[in-house]
Amino acid sequence: MKSFVEKWDELIDWDARATSEGDFFIDVLRSRGKHKILDVACGTGFHSVRLVEAGFDVTSVDGSAAMLSQAFENGKRRGLILKTVQSDWRWLNKDIQGKYDAIICLGNSFTHLHDESDRRRVLAEFYAALKHDGILILDQRNYDAILDDGFSSKHKYYYCGDQVTAEPEHMDEGLARFRYTFPDGSEYHLNMFPLRKKYTRRLIEEAGFQRIHSYGDFQETYQESDPDFYVHIAEKAMPRSRKVKAPDPDQPKNVRAVTEEYYDSSDADQFYYNIWGGEDIHIGLYDSTKDIKEASRLTVEMMTDMLSKIGRDTHVIDFGAGYGGAARYLAKKHGCPVNCLNVSETQNNTNRYLNRRQGLADLVSVLHGVFEDVPEPDSAFQVVWSQDSFLHSDDREQVLREAFRVLKKGGELIFTDPMQADDCPEGVLQPVYDRIHLQSLGSFKFYKEAAERVGFETVELKDLTPNLREHYFRVGEELKANYDQIVGRVSKAYLDKMIVGLDNWVKAADSGYMAWGILHFRKP
Repeated sequence: MKSFVEKWDELIDWDARATSEGDFFIDVLRSRGKHKILDVACGTGFHSVRLVEAGFDVTSVDGSAAMLSQAFENGKRRGLILKTVQSDWRWLNKDIQGKYDAIICLGNSFTHLHDESDRRRVLAEFYAALKHDGILILDQRNYDAILDDGFSSKHKYYYCGDQVTAEPEHMDEGLARFRYTFPDGSEYHLNMFPLRKKYTRRLIEEAGFQRIHSYGDFQETYQESDPDFYVHIAEKAMPRSRKVKAPDPDQPKNVRAVTEEYYDSSDADQFYYNIWGGEDIHIGLYDSTKDIKEASRLTVEMMTDMLSKIGRDTHVIDFGAGYGGAARYLAKKHGCPVNCLNVSETQNNTNRYLNRRQGLADLVSVLHGVFEDVPEPDSAFQVVWSQDSFLHSDDREQVLREAFRVLKKGGELIFTDPMQADDCPEGVLQPVYDRIHLQSLGSFKFYKEAAERVGFETVELKDLTPNLREHYFRVGEELKANYDQIVGRVSKAYLDKMIVGLDNWVKAADSGYMAWGILHFRKP
């Protein structure tokens, strides 16, 4: 009878898993500039091999000599020589050399630690093995759903083997005993600790990691409320940005951090993707339609038509790209390469998936970052594009300086932004500010004067303010009409607060104190 290690690849089915998982982990690592990877639970080598084939420098670790041997042989069969290390995680740093850009702990492996003291020690070892800006990627089965509602698996991602089952034989708060059954009738068992999602996130945070993003499964299922598996991406340090400072308990929370936290939340992700407009979560043009998605796309088309030239040799960067709808439109219609810069990694992963699904991954790239400190060289682009994003900055003139810096001579900046009227009295828009955690909004006058101060020439300021009122009204209508259907995916508290917030924006627009339009500048 074969050992469980020998049967493991039959359980996984590498080809099926690679297809279902896609390039999720490759995209996350590349977008964050990570190259030197420590695969601490390599098993029979699935992820180590995929990452090496994708060009990463990988060290493969496992506690089982048999697993490492199988991983090495799997690599050889694919023409690769894996760098393998046998190690007990609790003493990981004794067995490895140097620091790593990223650690991946995949395959539901962290669940094999049964004592909390071991879990805490291992996370401390992971933290110590990472460079100062390293990341940890750790996954786990959705034990919450099993404990609370019983077992139901789509059998879609981790265990893709044909006619292989992986089901719990016993489950309580302290033990998950799984039975693995193979077509030849053989059975194997594994005992695991049923990690709850919030508990895992708390342990990671208490180990010192600064921010944690959690996803359900991969690709299109990141939005599912009840996934088979969770993937946690934890950062050892905050990303580089001029705007991120040490927290002061006596000061309001950093605007950029609030924005990132908000758009990364499950409630916001579900609401904006399903109600606000899908791929284009921006204010639309409503003269010829009442459909939110169609109106949003009309804005993209009008902005494109205002550019002096756009084609295959036009390199565009989109500040605050969201889900990337405008970038894909430009790439598909005009063949131009587009760099998406966006603060929300939740939206970024959606963007990457949609790029792959639409065959545009070679033209549209996605980078996690902020537009006050753009991680791109001087004079790299012909167009800086942005839609309804600059309002989220507390230093909008710095955003304009960065746009000027990254543009080539003759390059164009074109953007929209929800603004206040030039003659808006102080204090009357506080309910609007409160909905998006701001202290102020820009205005046509402010952007024109600030853009010219940093060196831009004004091409055109197109006032389209009535569309702002109509957009927020239509989003509110759709939310109220679909409230019962979406409340299962988005918290009631979030939706109720959103309805009030949208109504406040409509009232502010009716008062004449709001403005919106397309602002177009050129670098001389």
